[in-house]
Amino acid sequence: MDKLVIHGQRPLKGRVQINGAKNAVLAIVAAACLADDVCIIENIPKIADIDNMLAILRSMNVQTEYLDEHTVRIDSRTMVNCCADSDEVRNMRASYYLLGVLLGRFKYARVSFPGGCDFGVRPIDQHIKGFEALGAEVDAKSIIEIKARELHGTNVFLDVVSVGATINIMLAAVLARGTTVIENAAKEPHVVDTASFLNSMGADSKGAGTDVIRIRGVQKLHGSTYAVIPDQIEAGTYMVAAAITGGDVTVENLIPRHMEAITAKLRESGVKVYEKDDSLRVISEGIRKKPVKIKTLPYPGFPTDMQPQMMAYLSTIPGTSIVNESVYDGHRFRYVEQLKRMGANIDVESHIAIVDGVTELVGTEVEATDLRAGAAMVLAGLAAVGETVVTNIKYIDRGYERMVDKFNNMGAWIERVHENQPIPIHHRERAV
Repeated sequence: MDKLVIHGQRPLKGRVQINGAKNAVLAIVAAACLADDVCIIENIPKIADIDNMLAILRSMNVQTEYLDEHTVRIDSRTMVNCCADSDEVRNMRASYYLLGVLLGRFKYARVSFPGGCDFGVRPIDQHIKGFEALGAEVDAKSIIEIKARELHGTNVFLDVVSVGATINIMLAAVLARGTTVIENAAKEPHVVDTASFLNSMGADSKGAGTDVIRIRGVQKLHGSTYAVIPDQIEAGTYMVAAAITGGDVTVENLIPRHMEAITAKLRESGVKVYEKDDSLRVISEGIRKKPVKIKTLPYPGFPTDMQPQMMAYLSTIPGTSIVNESVYDGHRFRYVEQLKRMGANIDVESHIAIVDGVTELVGTEVEATDLRAGAAMVLAGLAAVGETVVTNIKYIDRGYERMVDKFNNMGAWIERVHENQPIPIHHRERAV
């Protein structure tokens, strides 16, 4: 296990390229197995979650091959195993997409309960509701087993807006007989991207990006070559990094429309954000920041996956900011104790955090408690006085490609060392 040693208070300046969207790729890689053919997926990030998903597919006799650093060939013509119960399944939330894929293609699935980051209750009851509406029988005791003689189109109203359930029902419905209508569907960019990929394989899906998705089942899907959208959350993380360090950073290869909620809150705090066709320039140098109020909401609202990063930023702004976590329960604030170790002044009451900004954070040893919390610790370390050590960085590796290199290329000073290795002693500061 490695750890990060961050030497803080170095304004970030330069450019950073955004990789493909983690949350879209995981669904799309699984969806490729619906085709019983060869698919080529481009703009895939090199992160641990993708490695895990590909390992799961290989255990099911799917052939996977990297054609270049960010392009994967997936050949599912030899796929035979409908059972996925490896450690990779139990350690990753998105493994539940195999339920929809296996049910859609083989009418049978046996998959372990998914794992992933622990920041509150994340049930799969809406997934099961959709599968049962399509005609499947579900047994979800020690393992999730789903079977059906055939799947038929139906109407599904989701009781809560759920990205995972929306995508999983789509995956199962594209090969069902008849038309399926998903109401109160999630509208996130990766839902739209998954639907676009399915359509590129011959599916008939309309309405993705709205709260009503209509899917007319087809008999067979074919192979496709498809490029994944840029990662909204990776882009947001680097935007906030520019803000918290007083930097000047151009974030490239993104879709500005996907970033609007994040851009709006950064501008509200006083940061300047300039938009071009596929990039955003964030200027925070010499700007007096202002506190803001944030409420996490399903897209197009402020994304819950950016809440920890914004909390780190707000901790450095004088005045009182308020963060309302309305997507997950208050357990998602578990990382706050780590920020408080650095001197942050945050009080959590149920699903609301009250942030009284401090003049400076102070480097110390903190832990990444989940993926986005890990990113928040890195951002806090970049802004803090002295050295910050971030442990348990396996979570960061799950969702960020080459994070250390990207930050260092913009003037940060981050070292990745083995957990048992002593923290380096530096007698002089490295030149920018």
